[in-house]
Amino acid sequence: MEQNYTIREFIEKTKQQDKGQGFFELETQRMLEVNLNGQVWAKAGSMISYTGGIKFEREGILEHGLGKFVKKALTGEGSSLMKANGSGKLYLADQGKKITILDLLGESIYINGNDLLAFEPSLEWDIKLMRKIAGMMAGGLFNVRLQGKGMVAFTSHYEPLTLLVEPGKPIFTDPNATVAWSGNLSPEFVTDVQLKTFFGRGSGESVQMKFSGEGFVVVQPFEEVYAADNQS
Repeated sequence: MEQNYTIREFIEKTKQQDKGQGFFELETQRMLEVNLNGQVWAKAGSMISYTGGIKFEREGILEHGLGKFVKKALTGEGSSLMKANGSGKLYLADQGKKITILDLLGESIYINGNDLLAFEPSLEWDIKLMRKIAGMMAGGLFNVRLQGKGMVAFTSHYEPLTLLVEPGKPIFTDPNATVAWSGNLSPEFVTDVQLKTFFGRGSGESVQMKFSGEGFVVVQPFEEVYAADNQS
């Protein structure tokens, strides 16, 4: 239902509010506020506004060592990060996608490289390639493993759904709809020829991720198609 506002009513309804949630704060479901006093890593290009004294720096080529640089060269621009340093409020968003904040307490999690929005520098991280499916689907060839104590924010198209993986009951997902999974799981990739026949050669349904063991998988109700240069 359409609703009209006076300017004062509009400002009151949409103005920034301090909710006291800590380092990461959901200003809205699709906008992340970082209460910065130091450093944070964020997806390159995700900054939409900031206040205070904050400087932005593109991730250095060899900042995290040669091994990660080689992986980043293989995965393409989708995994590019920027570093924000200083003190102030930083606002991040990614194409209007819904944002979820997790506070890791020593656990580990894998997040699709395209869905990782921001994380605290206290977390250890590494890029994991999924080269086995190169040439079989459009993108989604890498993910990021984060571990330790600190906050991480990831995005999803619409509301995410978490599926519990139990021993003897594997879960199959479409790679283009898979957002994250617990750090103890190692997915296999399987090809379903029948689905390929039904949906066509370019469909992601022909390649599935199989999760076995005990843990969780986060999926979104959307098949995300990535840029072609992420397949190189």
